[in-house]
Amino acid sequence: MTPIQLQTVSEAADDIRRLIAQGDLPGASAVLTPLSVPEVVELVDRLGIEDAAIVYRLLTKARALEVFEALSPGTRGELVQALRNAEITALFAEMDPDDRVWLLDELPASVAPQLLRGLTRSERELTAGMLGYPQDSIGRRMSPEFVTTHPSLTVAETMTRVRGALDSAETVYTLPVTDGGRRVVGVVSLRDLMSASDDDLVGALMNDAHVVEVTEDAENAARRMTDYGLLALPIVDSEQRLVGILTIDDAARILKQEESEDAARQGGVEPLRRSYLSTPIRRLVRSRVVWLLVLAVGATLTVQVLDAFEATLAQLTVLALFVPLLIGTGGNTGNQAATTVTRSLALGEVTPRDVLRVLSREVRAGFCLGLLLGLLGFALAGAIYEWHIGLVIGLTLVAVCTVAASIGGIMPLAARAIKVDPAVFSNPFITTFVDATGLIIYFLIAKAVLGL
Repeated sequence: MTPIQLQTVSEAADDIRRLIAQGDLPGASAVLTPLSVPEVVELVDRLGIEDAAIVYRLLTKARALEVFEALSPGTRGELVQALRNAEITALFAEMDPDDRVWLLDELPASVAPQLLRGLTRSERELTAGMLGYPQDSIGRRMSPEFVTTHPSLTVAETMTRVRGALDSAETVYTLPVTDGGRRVVGVVSLRDLMSASDDDLVGALMNDAHVVEVTEDAENAARRMTDYGLLALPIVDSEQRLVGILTIDDAARILKQEESEDAARQGGVEPLRRSYLSTPIRRLVRSRVVWLLVLAVGATLTVQVLDAFEATLAQLTVLALFVPLLIGTGGNTGNQAATTVTRSLALGEVTPRDVLRVLSREVRAGFCLGLLLGLLGFALAGAIYEWHIGLVIGLTLVAVCTVAASIGGIMPLAARAIKVDPAVFSNPFITTFVDATGLIIYFLIAKAVLGL
């Protein structure tokens, strides 16, 4: 979307707020009419939830469903709670099973039974089956509506199946090929089917299939799918029988949400469920205050270290001047290592079993960084103050960078090993930990070199 369109949506949001406040709903509807679905989604994200619910009611039924499916999961959940029961029941019935489960994950548990009762028996069974899988598994994000074919079927017979399922199947661009026991034996693309003769057998056209088990982590499955460059990925149970399919658009949505959560937690905040502009101030405060409290308690370690070495500082006050430089450098070094390893974990490049290899690399990287910075610190501090002060600063930078990089590198691996989100070990947490460690190293080196 171009900057001009973004400005247009911003102006439309201001106009709609004013018109709703004046009670001019026809005027608000006139503002909405020329906007495309993506622009309406952005508009809803800019409005408070009360105004967003009013805007949603002004949309036509077909357009409302398109907008709802394009909204973020968090916005959907809040919008559902702001709309009337009859509106939501009808909307819920029109959604695909995987979208229903995604929505239910954002709603209070008491709301789910009411919405499920409004479905037909077959749709209720499909949705309830997906809800039975673990919370973060791909089973809750796959689609149970798909088209399959068999190796012994002809292209003409398979195309008949495809045409009969166009209105219900999640995708027809990639078809799983199954045997008599519903086990996946391959996949065939719609392109290959359309370029073949009607009498050709599917078995001669199919390719090897990549599959994932239904209980696998959703982020891992989505990332594997994008790594393979697939349009659809068959999902199987423990006996390798086909139970669903993951499409590329759902994989992209999973990765977008996971990466947003990781980025937020690395910054020491809980992820927002809606866009920033439409998130209430109280929710912004709530998303940040918990980590601030944790970090404030952790910062008392730094205070305790300074108190323990108060006598050392009193003997040579110039040491206090370098405290911000040293702890800042250590924190930044740890953050860089943690960010790099967390990203590598997400991409599947490293696992907790690689902890020794990662530690070895980070020790060497940290030492090299510390050596470069230490030489610079030695020269500058020695020239400005005294050379023995420069030696203390130089040695401390070498030690602090080595320790900080090591800690920052292994913390995400330790988190993954104990089944905790590596992003929870956020950069501010590492910074606080490294601050206290760096100060201890600093004062111990100062006492040894200066004989304090």
